[in-house]
Amino acid sequence: MSELPASVSIREVGPRDGLQNEEPIPTDAKVRLLDALSRTGVRRIEAVSFVHPKAIPQMADADEVWQRATKVDGVRYSALVPNTRGAQRALAAGFTEIEVVVSASDTHNRRNVNRSTEESLDDIAELIDLLHGAGARAEVIVATSFGCPYEGDVDPQRVAGIVDRVVRDGADRVAFGDTTGMGTPRRVRELVTAVRDRNAQVPVLLHFHNTRGTALANMLTAMELGITEFDASVGGLGGCPYAPGASGNLASEEAVHMLHDMGIDTGIDLDALIGAAELAEELVGKKLPSGVLRAGPRTRLTPRPA
Repeated sequence: MSELPASVSIREVGPRDGLQNEEPIPTDAKVRLLDALSRTGVRRIEAVSFVHPKAIPQMADADEVWQRATKVDGVRYSALVPNTRGAQRALAAGFTEIEVVVSASDTHNRRNVNRSTEESLDDIAELIDLLHGAGARAEVIVATSFGCPYEGDVDPQRVAGIVDRVVRDGADRVAFGDTTGMGTPRRVRELVTAVRDRNAQVPVLLHFHNTRGTALANMLTAMELGITEFDASVGGLGGCPYAPGASGNLASEEAVHMLHDMGIDTGIDLDALIGAAELAEELVGKKLPSGVLRAGPRTRLTPRPA
């Protein structure tokens, strides 16, 4: 086994990616969840997305949520935007870390934003210039990187080619989304290798869904390849409105539980994170996928020293 990293950075995506796939909840509830997560020690949070309310009604109150949320020193907050109007709203709200998304699968991209992958890449090039001009950083998320619900397998070289384009256009970082949970350790290895062979310098983050129960295995494989940044969602909230059958994201507390037991530092208070997951269950009004939530306190493992 390759040497594992001493620390890993988790970006908590429950307030955006998680809640956008649930029935809409009140603004007060969203603020409570965001504030609870800000107190867990997590260093990065995807807070909201600035999208048209008809497209994603769950995010219709993004401006109010962000205005009312308590910003904690040391936490980096980001927002997702689909287009120029969304980027302008995010910048006006004060965000300096902004994500844009494109699907590696042309069919999924058309279902998601009603344009081809190539057309989205042209739009993203303009968005990157806009964000940089305003002093913000741009992260490009490549959805369906490990497979598509409409097209099936996605060639890692196609994903690597998209990375070539966005890096050339000035993207500060890239992320790869396992939108349908088709990812396996083999697919993770092939994708990361294909991208690193062509763009070894670009910062990489991986986003796994747990549709087929492989999210933690995929995370471990990625760490063996040197990846240290991952998305995770409190309680396993989330999915994808445009990917039939996609279930929740990798649960944040499951990831942190595993990492701490392996002696890998996250900076996160696991008990506080479990408390936030319990709050998330209460707010969405249903049981969430996280196995850690079902386990009693005596079965929680004591973190091993690094």
